[in-house]
Amino acid sequence: MIKVFKFGGASIKNAEAIKNVGSILQDYKEEKLLIVVSAMGKTTNALEKVVKAYINQEEELPQYFEDVKKQHYDTAQTLFSKEHPIFADLNDVFMEIEWVIEDKVQDSYDYIYDQIVSIGEMASSKMVAAYLNQLDLATQWLDARDAIRTDNTYREGNVDWQETQEMMKTAVLPKLQKSGFVITQGFIGGTSENFTTTLGREGSDYSAAIFSYCLDAASMSIWKDVPGILTADPRLFSNVTKIDRLSYKEAIEMTYYGAKVIHPKTIKPIQNKNIPLYVKSFVDPEGDGTIISDDIEVEYPPVIVVEPNQALLHISTRDFSFVAEQHLGHLFKLFAQHRIKVNTMQNMAISFSVCVTNIPERISALLADLQEEFKVVKDENLELITVRHFHEEMLASLRKGKVLLFEERIRGTLQMVLKDVPVMHRK
Repeated sequence: MIKVFKFGGASIKNAEAIKNVGSILQDYKEEKLLIVVSAMGKTTNALEKVVKAYINQEEELPQYFEDVKKQHYDTAQTLFSKEHPIFADLNDVFMEIEWVIEDKVQDSYDYIYDQIVSIGEMASSKMVAAYLNQLDLATQWLDARDAIRTDNTYREGNVDWQETQEMMKTAVLPKLQKSGFVITQGFIGGTSENFTTTLGREGSDYSAAIFSYCLDAASMSIWKDVPGILTADPRLFSNVTKIDRLSYKEAIEMTYYGAKVIHPKTIKPIQNKNIPLYVKSFVDPEGDGTIISDDIEVEYPPVIVVEPNQALLHISTRDFSFVAEQHLGHLFKLFAQHRIKVNTMQNMAISFSVCVTNIPERISALLADLQEEFKVVKDENLELITVRHFHEEMLASLRKGKVLLFEERIRGTLQMVLKDVPVMHRK
């Protein structure tokens, strides 16, 4: 049976981390593994700087690109001899970026973003595959663009599931029928015109779920730097505990509300085929981790999800009429058009408030489309806290030092939009 493993950027951030992944995989050399990897460490952030510098024709562009290449060549020099073919492979990969940035800017930002940022996964997967083969762990490299077909929605490609399943039969299954591992990239797919698309930020988990679904995997495992799924971010809260078992339903709820441990689109494909998902630690590979499956619901402890960088939009009609069905239909059509996800909302007689992630360029475009019919007031620098299975006594501590702008309670889930307030002292 085929198993799917996904290793994120933190697990392959440098040479030592890649060696650790190799050590983990030694224990699975008799398995049929499809391995999905992200870009190394903060490579995606670094390539986003390259994209912006290219679009704006900044003089720092060559240096930003050189920094990305240096990170990869330095890592390769630690892992391989000078004569190893990986250096030629990396050079070929980075040539794809050079071809783009040598030309004048002609295409849309989102299209350029996908062609450049996707190179992070191409480079990391080449390097990890070469290292595993060096360990005598027979590994075949696979271009995910030959296996996952999407439409032309750049930066958030929509999967053509029927075409993708057909492509998997010809591009992936023959490789898996041979001995050894198959390694590929997360986060990316390809269009029918052979252009690269990405599946949304942090989309490698989703890639692994797509492969798991199409290959009827026995299980899927995500390797993280935490022991499993936790009740809150340990960087923000103390007394955080690991959740040993989650139902698909609970996992979907947590990711919908912003839990970062798994990409929001990951759960549904594997739920459709009842494929268990294990969240395990590459720091402690022997640990139990968390299993997500179709088990009977259990009692869960309170789970806290904090989303920073939020904006609250207060939308009202200019003629003081009710915000009625036709208004809401128009508003949500615009949200979809500008790819703005509504994190929570509240409808009143003559106004409608929505909390969204503050992506300035998207919100500015939305406000331009709204200004003729609606008046909009925007609050920024906000925080959205979602608490699943909350207890009343814990809420006061979450609001401490904050102004509560918005609160919504639905079936054991509470959402609060909060703003920091400076503590005033009497003179």
